[in-house]
Amino acid sequence: MKVLLVGGGGREHAIGEALVKGGAELYAVSKHPNPGIRRIAKEYGLSKETDVQKVLELALKWNVDLAFIGPEAPLERGIVDLLEENGIPTVGPVRDAARIETDKSFARYLMEKHRIPGRKLFRVFDDVSEMRSWIDDFGRPVVVKPLGLTGGKGVKVVGYHLRDNEEAKAYARELIERDGRVLIEERTDGVEFTFQVFTDGKRVIPMPLAQDYPHAFEGDTGPITGGMGSYSCKNHRLPFITEEDYEKALETLKATVRAMKKEGTPYKGILYGQFMLAREGPVVIEYNARFGDPEAMNVLPILRTSLLEIAEGIVDGNLGSAEFEEKATVVKYIAPRGYPTDPIRGVKVQIREDKIREEGAGVYYASVDENLTMLGSRALAIVGIADTLEEAEEIASRGIKHVEGEIFYRKDVGTRESVERRINLAKEFGRDVRYSC
Repeated sequence: MKVLLVGGGGREHAIGEALVKGGAELYAVSKHPNPGIRRIAKEYGLSKETDVQKVLELALKWNVDLAFIGPEAPLERGIVDLLEENGIPTVGPVRDAARIETDKSFARYLMEKHRIPGRKLFRVFDDVSEMRSWIDDFGRPVVVKPLGLTGGKGVKVVGYHLRDNEEAKAYARELIERDGRVLIEERTDGVEFTFQVFTDGKRVIPMPLAQDYPHAFEGDTGPITGGMGSYSCKNHRLPFITEEDYEKALETLKATVRAMKKEGTPYKGILYGQFMLAREGPVVIEYNARFGDPEAMNVLPILRTSLLEIAEGIVDGNLGSAEFEEKATVVKYIAPRGYPTDPIRGVKVQIREDKIREEGAGVYYASVDENLTMLGSRALAIVGIADTLEEAEEIASRGIKHVEGEIFYRKDVGTRESVERRINLAKEFGRDVRYSC
């Protein structure tokens, strides 16, 4: 089967490898040539992923049987709608369904209307004075969010004290003046985790839980990035998540799919729930309408079931099961020095891929060109897979030793110490949990 893959990041490299492993003949299009995807694709077209007409032209030229959309931006442009109107079944939500990620107010109103568990208090404002008055009356710390796509950035989480709400009001005013509207939410404290599922609009199939490291620097400090790495555990849970918490989070995602169907806009593809494990249980921080990056690289390398078979089930509305190996995984992203605030660009990185694989690690390419020149964002990811988290982290760390250049990465991604910090935070919220990964 000919499958078109849209996107050229680490997430898409992982999707492409899984599709080829499942028997697909791969065709790809992205704004820059990903050297890893190029290696496994029969044909490769260069175009902005948001130029949906160009993507369609390539899909028709190659006579593909199915498409798989990696990033969120083309979903917002209606790429699924366009491809399916032209007879190409596509894994990913149509534009109206993708609003669950591309319009944060849509997601919050959907949860409120259908009483989906994991809701937060929120308000959407287009008037600065009303916004300021509401924050003052609310009397608790808040979170300020742009309504549209931010690439994992753009959210302002202010401090624990009411005085910090002055910073929130200033940022909210800036967004109203720029975008016309802003989302204000109650602040929720706890431990974040990622829950991804496959869905055909009716059935929901869970993937292993993962936890991202969004902050740029070790110890969870520095600016928010698209994710400096992530880990998952052998039992497909996380050590601070109880069985009750897991079932509540899964029910939230199932209820979300049911709600979308009731709204007349069935959701199909990959649904990503970013949760905060709070005192009262899992709370939805946001939804994503596609695989996470880096979390795709945790789950796809251990997927036993053919991703092509799953993709066909999604588009046919007949999704079956998905089995995963009982392995722990650690993803460590390598970025150019200075990332994310002032990354160097145009500098080559040296990658001894044969040596990395001798260490037992995997390599996924992202923001590098075919000459291995770094393009300013996260350049490549090294993935360790093993029976324990400690072994997986060691494998990933050994693999990184074979990457040279003006780079940096978070050494603490997936380490026992960093995971235990999260466990201790969960204990503060009343969870009787211990390290088990």
